[in-house]
Amino acid sequence: MDLSKKKLFLLDMDGTIYLDEQLFPGVLEFLFRIRARGGRYLFLTNNSSRGIDGYLAKMARLGIPAGEKDFLTSTDATVRVLKREFPDRPVYVMGTESLKDQLRAEGIRVTDRPEENVSVLLAGFDRELTFRKLEDACVLLGRGVDFLATNPDWVCPTAFGYVPDCGSMCEMLWHATGRRPRVIGKPQPDMVYLAMERTGFAPEETLLIGDRLYTDIACGINAGVDTAFVLSGEGKREDIETMGIQPASVWPDIQAILEEMKRKEAKP
Repeated sequence: MDLSKKKLFLLDMDGTIYLDEQLFPGVLEFLFRIRARGGRYLFLTNNSSRGIDGYLAKMARLGIPAGEKDFLTSTDATVRVLKREFPDRPVYVMGTESLKDQLRAEGIRVTDRPEENVSVLLAGFDRELTFRKLEDACVLLGRGVDFLATNPDWVCPTAFGYVPDCGSMCEMLWHATGRRPRVIGKPQPDMVYLAMERTGFAPEETLLIGDRLYTDIACGINAGVDTAFVLSGEGKREDIETMGIQPASVWPDIQAILEEMKRKEAKP
């Protein structure tokens, strides 16, 4: 893999560029160099429970230059799928009010009632989950509606440990109805496709960097772009053999990628 040919850098956040409130060494210079060479970086997240305001505030605290256009969420990819494949169809959303507001702002017909004209059920990371929502979802799935999920994550990390994420909620529905969703977020390729559409860069110019093999790296592989697996977060080198997911390259952290980039640029 030749870093000098990469122009679009797709970055996971927690465990890749920072851990909680600690920015990893080399990140700011790495991002500066990407822009200085005419490239773009985008931050990817599977979290569909909220908008990007919280991420923008965190980036500002850490000194990272970022605006709204520098983020792609599983909600963005979901909107792309809904508009292309289910245009003008009412969508029952088992998700937060924030998710519903984001979908409405994009012109999606959102409902919270299992009416007869509803033909799509969308499950997200629902921090406002109620039993009524689960019951409505079972009614719709029994009716045979299309079933989508924003992301497959089992859990979401918190200050006290973990809470159930979208994947766990969908698992409940599977046990109740025998139906599994079509997943849109990482590791599916939709977010990478959308990133390339928005920026105009080709697959061979794109690099996805992340610390999770089963979401980040698998997403890049599924989209046909090169991947960089960093060992600064959740993943370990031995996971490659255990999971059978082979990244294009493995690095200790972003600092190591930066040093290689500088070596490439220094060559005549």
